Amino acid sequence: MNQRSMPPIQRSTDRGPGAASRTLAAFIFASRWLQAPLYLGLIIAQGVYVVLFFVELWHLFENVIISGNITETDVMLSVLALIDIVMIANLLIMVIIGGYETFVSKIRVEGHHDEPEWLSHVNTNLLKVKLAVSIISISSIHLLKTFIEVGRMEDGIVRGADGKVIYSNDGVFWEVMIHLAFIISALALAWIDRMSQHHAPSPAGGFSAGAIEAGLAGDSAPVSSAAPATAPATAPASAPTAFVTVRVPAGTALPEGAEVVSDGSGDGALSR
Repeated sequence: MNQRSMPPIQRSTDRGPGAASRTLAAFIFASRWLQAPLYLGLIIAQGVYVVLFFVELWHLFENVIISGNITETDVMLSVLALIDIVMIANLLIMVIIGGYETFVSKIRVEGHHDEPEWLSHVNTNLLKVKLAVSIISISSIHLLKTFIEVGRMEDGIVRGADGKVIYSNDGVFWEVMIHLAFIISALALAWIDRMSQHHAPSPAGGFSAGAIEAGLAGDSAPVSSAAPATAPATAPASAPTAFVTVRVPAGTALPEGAEVVSDGSGDGALSR
């Protein structure tokens, strides 16, 4: 029987961090609560947008029902203004809930019927992508309002009731360029998020000491990624029980501390 003696796997017995280090780490970790007042401030801003929404809604109602002198274009612009407020409010909600969940503390609403679908797997990359998409939506609303106003452009300029210039050719051009920049940024963030979730497959025929130790922790189940597990060899009664036996192809690199025992068949070896 061919045996190769290898030094056993040794574990570090060094002591962990001291009391001062643990105290400093706990203090630094607790500093995340300094962000909580920021999210409370955003909630107040959300309330301001609620008030602004109903003010705009009242102006629309007043112009259409009471005055009765508003055109279809004016109604469309007023509705777009309401949608703009709603989109910004949605952006605030995502920043408040997602940011608090990611950077401050868990929001334990598992099983709640109103739990947002994205909250269960929120992370910084996902939050950035959703914020970018929301910004694009808001920019699209503003751009649509601009396109409606451009319909009454004269000599490349749109003037308000007081004669002040509201839109110009250059202004519209740069609005479109900024909107395209938002789209490109969102695509880049989505690509980065996709790349961060991609993991290279494990190399074929390889296994590690960690996998063997996992097998030991799992009541010494056979562990092998090189070939399907076969019936483990039975250890002698006098042999120690803190090992696992697996069948691997000949020539496979073994982790430190493993022993090679020939099975007599010439196809491979039993690694212990």
